[in-house]
Amino acid sequence: QVQLVESGGGLVQPGGSLRLSCVASGSISGRYVMGWYRQAPGKQRELVAGISSGGTTDYAESVKSRCTISRDSAKNAVYLQMNSLKPEDTAVYYCRLFYTPINTFWGQGTQVTVSS
Repeated sequence: QVQLVESGGGLVQPGGSLRLSCVASGSISGRYVMGWYRQAPGKQRELVAGISSGGTTDYAESVKSRCTISRDSAKNAVYLQMNSLKPEDTAVYYCRLFYTPINTFWGQGTQVTVSS
């Protein structure tokens, strides 16, 4: 069983930056995708960015020019660097490890609040 633990969220002013981290316990191997999702109050959870085991990345259009996803395979970790943050980026950010639709793991989430 894999557990994902996120960290790095917090309160930041508009225009500021945050770096989210997600560390997976247990072994990660084979073909997978690790990603960041977010859910704002009253809205559906949405993809922010993902990175495959092969290194392919994908971003939501709303964050593509402002965010960078990266991973450290040796540490079983994935990171999300977010710059030029906007109030609409406020949400709970979740880390996800995807192998198959029935073999998917989620973290507990970390709150990001962008406000002056």
